[in-house]
Amino acid sequence: MRLESDPTVIYGLENFDGNIKKIHLQTLTPYNTYQITGLPPGPIANPGALSLEAALYPATTPYLFFVSKNDTTHYFSETFEEHKKAVIKYQLKR
Repeated sequence: MRLESDPTVIYGLENFDGNIKKIHLQTLTPYNTYQITGLPPGPIANPGALSLEAALYPATTPYLFFVSKNDTTHYFSETFEEHKKAVIKYQLKR
């Protein structure tokens, strides 16, 4: 499955205003993991020590999806159906 992660998409956009739109997800760039298979050609962030530790020792969870709750936290989902509902709740109904 593709990574399909919104944070990767913004690295391929010029003049990003902080609001990811459907057109952004449909635009082919080397960083758009909705459009490409595999990882982007370069890093998309500058991770801190806790992020690196989490990558080395990942937690065992059933979650495949996440969405920002726009309050510095995220909602995690096990299924795509649950994820779509979370997107509507936390992103589309602001």
